Amino acid sequence: MSIMSRTLNNKVLVLGVDGMDPRLAKHFMDNGKMPNLKKYLEQGAARADLAMLGAHPTVTPPMWTTMATGAYPQTHGITDYHMQSKDSLDTIYYSFDSRLCKAEPLWNVTAENGLKTLVFHWPGSSWPPTSDSPNLHVYDGLTPGAVGMAGGIVDGESICVANECLTKITYQTNVKLNAVGAGCIIEGLDVGSDVNDMDATQANVVTNIMLDHMDGDAAVEEIQLDFANTPIRAAEGWAHAPQGAKEFVLLQNGGMVRRPTLFLQNEQGEYDHIEIYEKKDQAKLLCAMKVGTFATFVDKGFRGGDECHINRTIGFMQCAKDGSDAKIYLGRGMDIDYKGNCHPLSLYEQITESAGYPPAMPTIGGMNADILEQGMLPCWEYYTKWQNKAMISLIDENKYDVIFSHIHNIDICAHVFYRFAIYRKHDPEIEVERYPQFMERLYVDTDRYLGEFMKYLDQGYTVFIISDHGGVIPSAELPPLLGDPLGVNAKMMYDLGYTGLKKDAEGNLLKEIDWETTKAIATRECYIWINLKGRDAHGIVEPKDKYFLEQQIIDDLYNYRDPENGERVISIAMRRKEAAILGLDSDECGDIVYFIEEGHNHCHGDSLTTTYGALHTSVSPIFIAAGPGIKENYVSERVIRQVDVAPTIAGLIGLRVPHQCEGAPAYQLYDGEMILK
Repeated sequence: MSIMSRTLNNKVLVLGVDGMDPRLAKHFMDNGKMPNLKKYLEQGAARADLAMLGAHPTVTPPMWTTMATGAYPQTHGITDYHMQSKDSLDTIYYSFDSRLCKAEPLWNVTAENGLKTLVFHWPGSSWPPTSDSPNLHVYDGLTPGAVGMAGGIVDGESICVANECLTKITYQTNVKLNAVGAGCIIEGLDVGSDVNDMDATQANVVTNIMLDHMDGDAAVEEIQLDFANTPIRAAEGWAHAPQGAKEFVLLQNGGMVRRPTLFLQNEQGEYDHIEIYEKKDQAKLLCAMKVGTFATFVDKGFRGGDECHINRTIGFMQCAKDGSDAKIYLGRGMDIDYKGNCHPLSLYEQITESAGYPPAMPTIGGMNADILEQGMLPCWEYYTKWQNKAMISLIDENKYDVIFSHIHNIDICAHVFYRFAIYRKHDPEIEVERYPQFMERLYVDTDRYLGEFMKYLDQGYTVFIISDHGGVIPSAELPPLLGDPLGVNAKMMYDLGYTGLKKDAEGNLLKEIDWETTKAIATRECYIWINLKGRDAHGIVEPKDKYFLEQQIIDDLYNYRDPENGERVISIAMRRKEAAILGLDSDECGDIVYFIEEGHNHCHGDSLTTTYGALHTSVSPIFIAAGPGIKENYVSERVIRQVDVAPTIAGLIGLRVPHQCEGAPAYQLYDGEMILK
């Protein structure tokens, strides 16, 4: 069925910002920090609170899929960040795969109806393409963070500290970030495991038994990185080193790649810039930069023992004016020959010619305000500018009619540092007063990013600004050991007597399920599965006992109290059939669906879409529409749901809705009559 008898506009640009919070955005906009967002509103329409009513769970893959298809998770089948394995209840697998989606995305509809369509890094059932229309172009979408990261990463993030008082080079891998203090030299490093838990969860199939917070999502706040100390000396043996130049060695790729670096003075005699060379003969300059700036450069690296060429973000974080000290951030190395997840492959060449090679996303910072300020935030600002260039070049050169896009800066930053914006007694050393400024800086840069696309309003495009969810700062010291997306939430269910865990000879709990005593298991963000005979591989619960056991578990969830403050931690808990009201009644959902009480949440995902947090934060997604076919400066009283995004765009264009669409056009926003036919 077509929605419109005529087209209001067939040129549409969707600007998706993962984690963009309407409540926080409105706060910054009202205080003059987001002028571009205000301009979009003046030329368009939204609710007074800028919010949509989100679907559930409030996490990336299912919500971007919901907005693309107009269907709830129970219909499209993407029910969380990971999917539940049918082979074992303790195993989950990656959900960023369009072949898992059971609903038609809107971009297939637009492409198959003759509109040239670009899908740029949409992390919800966009890759691989599911239409063979030549009008459909897709760039990545296989991982949320940054384009190309699913298969292009060669090595991890690192910090290199150079200092005159050092006498030898040291390189340490997997250093916990809280060991990297404000000083310049690190001794007695707190070395973590060989593989970060957070990185491990990017594998396709994961068995992760979580007994404490650092086994899951909280690990991103203390993510590990490599750390190098390197001596600063007077420059010697260079072909053309200026008078007064100093030198140090910059270490990369696990310390296997070492580059001579000149530390140079400005006209005032202060050391403030560096030049990185391949060799001291200075035949090949890799990168030159001033303190406080970011850049990228291409160098060799090693991947699985094989040499490759990598693009790396570098930030000259700080230095002493007398040349005695310097600190440099090195982002992940990205293989420049990795061109996967591009359809057609020519997109990669177009992008690299206009914007350069894709930079990796940063994840460092968390508990260290200096590294956040000098490393993570400016690195993301570099990335958002790169994506501006990449998208604008594709739109202008390829003349797309419809563009669906996504960027992930707000969401990853929210996971890394939002929680530290209010005092935590478990982390008393955190410089709490600096973190609200970081949140503002993040949204100011997002406003700049959105503003770069405002020219397309003048070119006849209708612009939609949307997000999958927001992100909250919870008031509770720590969330309960439940509702974590990255595996089995074992500890609280063990304490309640439903999940059995094996023990070592000393009686310590092991990260291994004791299936003989496990009646139920909690996996991912909001699901509890009964360990059912005849359905599950290790089932012990008789089908006749399932209903009573579900009731018992729900009772115990409501009765559970936070051990620190005595507050209830569960907002709602219900059987799967009752969760149909939330769009979560399918075989991909647990037997019990629950969400965490406001104030006790993780950043998002375990919470209802209406959840609020401290410092003007919320979990709700944002919705703004502006341009041809949309009323100007219009405040809608309608509740706009995430399932309404796809049919609203389809209605504007005058096309049919996707086949499994369950939403409806927000016709109140249209500057023209809507006629069904």
